[in-house]
Amino acid sequence: MMDMKRLSLLTGAATGILSLLAPASISAQTTTTAAPTIGQTVQLGMTRSALVPPDCPKGVSSANCTIVLTQSTAVESLRDSVAYPTTVKQPGLVVAWTVGLSRLSTITSAAHSAIHYLDTTYGGTTQAAISVLEPIGAKSLHQWQLVAESPVVHLQPYLGYVVQFPLATPLPVATGDIVALTVRTWAPVLSFDLTPGQFAYRQSRSSNCAKPASTQQAQLTLGQSARYTCNYPGTRVEYSATEITTPAPPKNQVHATDQPSG
Repeated sequence: MMDMKRLSLLTGAATGILSLLAPASISAQTTTTAAPTIGQTVQLGMTRSALVPPDCPKGVSSANCTIVLTQSTAVESLRDSVAYPTTVKQPGLVVAWTVGLSRLSTITSAAHSAIHYLDTTYGGTTQAAISVLEPIGAKSLHQWQLVAESPVVHLQPYLGYVVQFPLATPLPVATGDIVALTVRTWAPVLSFDLTPGQFAYRQSRSSNCAKPASTQQAQLTLGQSARYTCNYPGTRVEYSATEITTPAPPKNQVHATDQPSG
């Protein structure tokens, strides 16, 4: 497990004051110039396709509508042809995460029936969190270690919406980490029947990939590693994360090298 320090975002503004004194009068002019912002906000996982509440494609029966992710941690491996779009490019803090949740059915009674079945079958009410994963070994292994995880959120009140959850305690991330979505029970977060060459994701398991995970396969323990060999082309996981990157010190720093004369 990585040992990472808490990071903070520094912003500032510079104010310049120029005063001109004339023999018979005093005139002053103040100019304010905003300094460039150091550090930035990055949406990990966002590409040209917006997050949406998943829905069954036309012509697909409810029995074949595979929009529910169960008891697994999911890594989006391809989104709009962008490989692993939640990969961290610069160290920082994840301060929020966003997820698109299907309504399951436009008919209230059918939605209640589906929720009852899913609650009963997959260990409880719909719950999810985001996880920070560190790659382990060769890329071909598709293996990651859990280094941080957000608190679990109960999702049922938000079915049918795209919702963002701020983090009271931000998650530190390092370059090369991947932000994943962990579903302890079930969550309707999968958009499918998409172009296989443009969309794909992986689950934290390596067997029985054609069926939903019926036992707990999610990464839930810090330091735990798993191989993500269950691959699902043509499917998109509707989640993203908001990162504030660590500000790098500018090259033209001002240092107090001279002491003022008394």
